[in-house]
Amino acid sequence: MTSQARLFTPVLIGGCLILMINFALRASFGVFQIPIGTEFEWPRAEFSMAIAIQNLAWGIGQPLFGALAERWGDRWAIILGALLYSAGLILTAFATTPASMQLLEVMVGFGVAGTGFGVILAVVGRAASDDNRSLALGIATAAGSAGQVFGAPLAEILLAFYSWQSVFIIFGAIVLGCLLFLPMLGGGKPANRDELEESLGSVLGRAFRDPSFLMIFIGFFSCGYQLGFITAHFPAMITEMCGPISPLGTLASIGITSTSALGAIAISLIGLANIAGSLLAGWLGKRYSKKYLLAGIYALRTLTAAAFILTPITPQTVILFSLVMGALWLATVPLTSGLVAYIYGLRYMGTLYGFVFLSHQIGSFLGVWLGGALYDRYGDYTLVWWVGVGVGAISALIHLPVREKPSQMPVVRPAGA
Repeated sequence: MTSQARLFTPVLIGGCLILMINFALRASFGVFQIPIGTEFEWPRAEFSMAIAIQNLAWGIGQPLFGALAERWGDRWAIILGALLYSAGLILTAFATTPASMQLLEVMVGFGVAGTGFGVILAVVGRAASDDNRSLALGIATAAGSAGQVFGAPLAEILLAFYSWQSVFIIFGAIVLGCLLFLPMLGGGKPANRDELEESLGSVLGRAFRDPSFLMIFIGFFSCGYQLGFITAHFPAMITEMCGPISPLGTLASIGITSTSALGAIAISLIGLANIAGSLLAGWLGKRYSKKYLLAGIYALRTLTAAAFILTPITPQTVILFSLVMGALWLATVPLTSGLVAYIYGLRYMGTLYGFVFLSHQIGSFLGVWLGGALYDRYGDYTLVWWVGVGVGAISALIHLPVREKPSQMPVVRPAGA
């Protein structure tokens, strides 16, 4: 059997398809920012808080679903996640107050967690060979980006024909498609009692006493801040701050005639570029130090974001920024998850990566919420953008001291042995 055949297993393909659906729908929420705010005449902060709560619930749910998958098996975690995701989207269509919408996004966030990176990457990582693991994680991450390519434009197209409420109901039906790919993931055996006690008890305590784990935990915060803000606010930011699109230019000739359409396309371009970025990161992670690669990615993000806000925002700079940031977008995910698996082992990958991802989502919560709150206060996104530049620089530095070597986990023995 060739190495290529061992790489593209049914587990990897099924995991990719689930992540593609998950991210297609999740990445579209920024497109609803203006339609929902306009209909209800809400301040920008209200729907931003709903998305922020969704991201925080996603982060809180990630270690919980990782533990659920270890106790009961991966399939049950994914089934519960898909049902919560679908129900949350459908019920959101009937929300008429900020409080009700924000409460329902807790359900959506937990649903995203059950069908997202924490559970799926653990399944893919365990199924891959040592030689192919980093690249397999990169491919699965790229699949999420592939969903992002068409998620925001799909929402923009549907909004031209249907109300935002109807689009949420349509999306609720689509997310159930994740369940069609469960047979491809295999049995997903739950952990035995001794393994479970170890993974949820002493291993978590051991990891949180490890300075390297804490540095990875803190470093992933800025990734969440930047991704959360851009996903939720970049379409609106481009709609309001970008220079006009020339009616005689290339964009107009392919049907992109408004800055609103450009904002949706920008999210798509980020996802498209990130397919290549995630694959490259997975390939490089097999050959080079993951911590130095992560530090380099965060440094490049910082420089890219600073350059964008320091120059006039035009359709050309939007496209250039989207492509460059897209190449760095989720490139951190296969490297961070691979680093956790390398240091702490595969048995505990779902739970430990889930806790690291919680930091990512705390950052995402702040990025989304601050985006709306500071917009309402100052009338634009400049200040919150500079905060993102600062936390990116911190993440570039904090990965450098990480001790990149396998941790010696204690051996669990049956009682009386």
